Amino acid sequence: MNKFRLWITLPLLILAVFWSFRTLMPSDSNTSVEDLYGFSTSRALEHVKEISRKPHAVGFPAHKEVRDYIVSQLESMGLEVSLQEGYTAGDWANYSKAVNIVTRIEGSGDGKALLLLTHYDSNPHSSLGASDAGSGVATILEGIRAFLEQQKTPTNDVIIVITDAEELGLNGADLFANKHPWTSDVGLVLNFEARGSGGPGYMFMETNRGNEKLLKEFVKANPAFPVTNSLAYSIYKLLPNDTDLTVFREDRDIEGFNFAFIDDHFDYHTVRDSFERLDKNSLTHQGSYLMPLLLHFSESDLGQLKSLNDQVYFNIPVFNLVTYPFDWIWPMWWVAVVMFIVLLLFGLKNRALSFKGIAKGFIPVLATLLINGGIGYYAWKAITTIYPEYNDILHGFPYNGHTYILVMVFLSLAICFWLYRSMKTVNLPDLLIAPALLWLAICWGVAQYLPGAGYFVIPLYALLASLMVMLYQKEPDPLLMWFLALPAIFIYAPFISMFPVALGLKMLVTATVFTTLLFWLLLPLTARYTKKKMLGTLCLLSCLIALVISHFQSNFTPDKAKPSSLVYILDTDEKKARWATYEHVLSDWTSATLGTEKMTPDKMENIISSKYGSRITYSSPAPLKSIEGPVVTIESDTTLKKMRILEIGIFPQRSVNRLDIYTDATPVNEASVNGIELSEFYLKQRKSGRLLTHYISDNDSTMLKLSIPAKAELNLTLYEASNDLIEHPLMGIPPRPEDNIPMPFVLNDAVIIKKTIRH
Repeated sequence: MNKFRLWITLPLLILAVFWSFRTLMPSDSNTSVEDLYGFSTSRALEHVKEISRKPHAVGFPAHKEVRDYIVSQLESMGLEVSLQEGYTAGDWANYSKAVNIVTRIEGSGDGKALLLLTHYDSNPHSSLGASDAGSGVATILEGIRAFLEQQKTPTNDVIIVITDAEELGLNGADLFANKHPWTSDVGLVLNFEARGSGGPGYMFMETNRGNEKLLKEFVKANPAFPVTNSLAYSIYKLLPNDTDLTVFREDRDIEGFNFAFIDDHFDYHTVRDSFERLDKNSLTHQGSYLMPLLLHFSESDLGQLKSLNDQVYFNIPVFNLVTYPFDWIWPMWWVAVVMFIVLLLFGLKNRALSFKGIAKGFIPVLATLLINGGIGYYAWKAITTIYPEYNDILHGFPYNGHTYILVMVFLSLAICFWLYRSMKTVNLPDLLIAPALLWLAICWGVAQYLPGAGYFVIPLYALLASLMVMLYQKEPDPLLMWFLALPAIFIYAPFISMFPVALGLKMLVTATVFTTLLFWLLLPLTARYTKKKMLGTLCLLSCLIALVISHFQSNFTPDKAKPSSLVYILDTDEKKARWATYEHVLSDWTSATLGTEKMTPDKMENIISSKYGSRITYSSPAPLKSIEGPVVTIESDTTLKKMRILEIGIFPQRSVNRLDIYTDATPVNEASVNGIELSEFYLKQRKSGRLLTHYISDNDSTMLKLSIPAKAELNLTLYEASNDLIEHPLMGIPPRPEDNIPMPFVLNDAVIIKKTIRH
């Protein structure tokens, strides 16, 4: 009977893993958001459909169409809408015109206002922006409609700001936060974003101090599907991640919440970020955050949310969000240390533990960690060696990325089962000492350096409880051991997928390491299975099946298209032209223009600004075309206090979208573009000679004012670009085939004029 109960725990473990993922977000059948709050995902999807018909980056024709649509929807709700226009260069020296959409619901009180925030521009130049951030716009439009239909006047004002030029450097947020008078009224921000086309929506707080009061109010609002944890919060605070909310926090000390789904990363910033590919459940999840938080914070005192104290928190099935103070982290760790020592001494005294058995227990622990960690560390390099075309997916998450995660999980499990198979002569309690000790070390490390992960100690408690039971019982109830394994599964199983999805498959090591760490915590069950060789073989077979599936998924198709790139670069100084590409493995479409027999590696001296610092890879000679470059004028050249001050005008002679400006080694002490100063910090830390990028609207001119040493020579290199290569009548470029899409994150499909200024 006990043997049957042991084996029944295997499908129960699998069921628990499934449940840990299943409860992260609403399902198709879940109507609670609409039933409770009147938020209709179907209505929200109609907004997404309208917003994402065409690419609508700043300066693109559809940009104004999307803005007009959003304004009309807000006005149809009876709201008075205004447009805030202005210029800003942000922190990234990306200068642009931003047109923010601003409106307000008046409250009955005089306290701080709640700000609902997202952006409506798509990423240049091909992204349709359905998820990023059409989903955010749709969430707010539908949420406000449902809120107003309740015909209840809120206590707090509710300000709605749908920013522009977020993709260029948070420029619209910069404009509103620092130039709009309403900013001083804001007490809290709810920002809606996306970095893929599906998956659960994660909550990330942005605070300048502690999170205690924000988190307390979030729990009071009681969103139905909270997906968040303080480990992500701690990592987020360490990394240079930016959203529109970041501007409010850094510049105006206004804190708030980000909500973003990040799965299906392969669609991010591409033409495949479309209405058809947006996960409906992800949109519902965003609504499930907005509605209870809007209702709660529109009635709360938003002037009392600052706190010096931090809380540990994590989501878990049944309990939703578990929280406790940072002050508990070290006491909880010391309790675990005392429990471990007491159990160790008790086991040794009663001969339930032995030094020899404990020593042997370290062998599989260290072996599994080193082998699986090594496999994960080199996995992406091996994958891209076999499939070099994946290098053209610049964010590092291919269409079959989830399958590769499964490959790593099954391979790690196979190795764990096989290595523990050799431990038949070691008593099970002895095998638990090594993982318990290493988990104590991990918990010490996170308490010391990453306190947001302080809750890692909770599954350790469960492991120590299992050890205690085994010291008293030779054959403990397997179902009790399964129950004690649940905290580890619920907390760590989602991490196995979350980290590679969030960070790209270059971080597959996180999948193999977390799989191994979780296996250790499940040893009270997995070490008791008598068919470890068979289980290891089944895991290896599953790994091979997943590997075969991933191979058959590796081909590019119309639904899973290859990113391709092509630009035409005309050097007006040398009077030469060339075709160029960012691709590592050329598509047939690109090869047809470059001509592989004339193609050479490209040595372009400047890396034209892109998200991942991508360089042009290959080029070949191109015919000279009659295309007018910009007219450059020196408006003034004066010397004052040992500084040379130059004013330069750059005037486009064709319809253009972008101007990148680079300098040589001459130091630039001060710089402004069209009267907007570039930050002193940026000028000091800028790399690769890049001075600024002007994302151009309405064919605006660029007026530079530069301050350089008095006797220095000015050397500027200009790259003026229009994203009309394929449509350009002089180029004769055929349309892309269906199994190709424009490569995101780089200047693509562009006619580029290079011009050098020396003065």
